[in-house]
Order: sequence, then C-alpha cells, then structure tokens
Amino acid sequence: MIKLHKLAINPWKNVVYPMRTFSSLDSKKYDIIVVGGGIVGCATARELKKRQRHLKIALVEKEKELAFHQSGHNSGVIHAGIYYTPGSLKAKLCVEGLRLAYRYCDEKGIPYKKVGKLIVATDPEEVQRLHVLHDRGIKNDVPELTKLTGPEEIRKIEPLCTGLEALWSPHTGIVDWKLVTNHYAEDFKQDGGEIYLNFEVNDFRVEEESPDNVDYPIEVRSAGGVAFRSKFVLTCGGLHSDRLAELSGCSKSPKIVPFRGEYLVLAPEKARQIKANIYPVPDPRFPFLGVHFTPRMDGSVWIGPNAVFAFKKEGYKWSDFNLREFAENVTYPGFLKLAVKYMRKGGEEMVKSFALNLMLNDLRKFVPSLRREDILPGQKAAGVRAQALDIDGNLVDDFYFDTKSYETGGVVKNRVLHCRNAPSPGATSSLAIAKMIADKCENEFQIRNG
Repeated sequence: MIKLHKLAINPWKNVVYPMRTFSSLDSKKYDIIVVGGGIVGCATARELKKRQRHLKIALVEKEKELAFHQSGHNSGVIHAGIYYTPGSLKAKLCVEGLRLAYRYCDEKGIPYKKVGKLIVATDPEEVQRLHVLHDRGIKNDVPELTKLTGPEEIRKIEPLCTGLEALWSPHTGIVDWKLVTNHYAEDFKQDGGEIYLNFEVNDFRVEEESPDNVDYPIEVRSAGGVAFRSKFVLTCGGLHSDRLAELSGCSKSPKIVPFRGEYLVLAPEKARQIKANIYPVPDPRFPFLGVHFTPRMDGSVWIGPNAVFAFKKEGYKWSDFNLREFAENVTYPGFLKLAVKYMRKGGEEMVKSFALNLMLNDLRKFVPSLRREDILPGQKAAGVRAQALDIDGNLVDDFYFDTKSYETGGVVKNRVLHCRNAPSPGATSSLAIAKMIADKCENEFQIRNG
C-alpha cells in the first residue's frame, strides 16, 4: 500500500540564492567555511549552525544552484538499511537516517511516499543470499522487514512481479532529495548562515603575516578570484572531494572515480502498474547493485541502472569528456587494478548502454510482461556516482576523512577537514551523517559549545 504524505508545491524549484557582487565579498571572515552544496554539505552546515549559533559560518558551492550533481541526480529512494554489515557505521547511520528523514519531512511538509521495496530472488542461489540479507536486516533493526515465501505472496504486494522468495520492506520510501537539500539550506540561512553560489574553490592558503590573519589564517580562494578567510574549513566535495583534499596537501588516495548510472523510463501506462521499488538480490562478486524498478515522486518509473566509467567527474553522457580528468583516472594504479578485475563485467555494463534488450532481459526476471514498447523512446536519465578507490583497486565503502596539519609558526594546526567519502546511502543518512561530521569538527577544531 502506498502512503502519501503531505504533497505540497516545491517552493525551491529552480531556486537561485542571490550573490552579492564579488567586490563586496573580498575580506569576508568566517569561523567555519563549508565547501560543497550537496546534501551532506548542506546538512552538516545546518547541524553546525544549530549547535554553534554564535559562530559565523558560510557554505560555498561552485554551481549556480545547490544539489546540482549527486544530490539532485539520484534514484530518490529512502533506504531502510537492509544491505549493510550489522554493527557497521553505514548500517547504524542508515537506520537512524531513515527515522530522522521521515520526521524531518513531516515537520517541513516535504512530500514523500512510502512505496516499500521488494528484494526478489529468482533462482535457488539468490534465495540463499536473500536469507543472509534477511538476517542482516533483522540485526540492523530494519522496521517491519518481512520474508515472503513463494510467488503468491510476492504478487500480493506487486501483481506483475515474480520470483521464488522476496524480502518486503514497507518503510522504504521515495522523496525528492534536491528539495530536501534546499530545505536544509533554508534552515541554515534562517539560523544566520550565509550561502555563496558560483564559488568554485581552487586553492587553500595559510597566511599569518598580517595581524588580521592570525585569527583567520586559512584563505579560501575561488576560481573567480574571490578570497574568504576562515578559522576552519570543512569540505564535503562529493565528486571533487579528492581534488579539494589535494589542494590542501593531502594524499592523492583514495581517488574519486566517476561511474555513470543510466536509467530508462517506463511508459506511463506501464508505470501505473508498478507501485513498489523492485530490487535484485546483490551479487557479492560485483561492486554495484544491478538493475531495478524505481518509482518516482512525479509518478514515473525508472528502470536500471547500468554502471559505466564516466569520462569526466560530471559526465552524464558519453560525449562528456575531460582529457585531464580522464588521464588522471586511467593512469591511477587503483583504477587499472579495478579495470582488470572487472573487465568482463564492465564491458557488459557498457554494452547495456546501447543494447536495450540486454537490460530488458535482466528486468524481465522480475517482471516477465515487460516489453520493449513499454520503454519511452529516447527517454533516459543518468546520475554519476563518486566512487572512492584506493591505490590497490579496492572500493572504499566506508567514511573517509582527511586532514592536513599545518605548522606555520605553531599557530595553525589541524584547521582543514575533508570528508573524502560519504558512501551510499548518503542522502538517506544525511541528517545522521551531519551529526557525526559535526561531532568530528568540534573535536578536530576544538570548538566549544557557545
């Protein structure tokens, strides 16, 4: 059953936070500057400002609007925490984040739908893996997780779906995460925070020569030539988190390698027959989840995605190419090792981008009635995932923080903290992640409660 909560007009559609002229911004000074206007950056800026109302905090974003990339190009699912290792940070943050996300949406009147999720096993081997997932979900306190034994029980939930067994998660939902991000930003502004768009950070400098700079030793410079000064800096750069870390002298590893996920769109008449998220049982041999059915807040249904290497950090199409970023990625030792390990699977994913029937064959395992005519011709959606990769070719599947200890006259110590990896489900967990990062900032920066 679909539960629809507080549908409302999106007051932040196409929002643009006004920028003052660059000349009026020079010599701005802040206690904390947060770099990155995605959902994690906005949630953390909000959390820091609520805790430290006496501090002057700014958030800077390189694009013309917030949530422009990963936070605005995703499946829109509110995850329940089924997949993650019991006791792990990801599991705890996801389950807590689910609860906080629904409560926040209710408080703010943000529309969401509890459409639920079916994780469907279609062969005996997947049934065994499904039982492992069920045990994980129970240990993670996933609310009302239910095992469905047999095709009849599956069809009661989703009449078009078939399988041997399934897990049913009724509290998995969907929401517009870009809308949520803009609400976080509005909270931050109402508490006195300042937001600057079109501010692409291209340098961090430590200067103490002037007496005015002793208290604000970190200079944050933009590609447009604007410079702010700050006591502390937190970066939540998503696809650019590795580049930001390197700017302050941190290691090149882990590197952020972009992977594009391409979705097809169901025709409206077929979309009306799909009510829930329909997911496969994850194959532990491969790093990505596999194709699935994803209802959207606008009533459409996306099917996919594949997972292909993108030729630039923000490469939403095959034609998007950046020579420098491409060269840096393909010469990185970790990427070369990953490519060799998953060469065959990677090739299959690339072929799916052009061969519609291959993706349809995967989807028909769950919905046999799906036909080529059920796909909207020429309609495709895509997002780019910031995948952290270590130098040995291992996918970094946990949070990774980095800091550079500046020693300039003994005054500046750990002043810049980088959140280099906030893994999926980052959006679902955003409020819980924000609490964790704010705790870390208070500890690293030795900030006292105001």
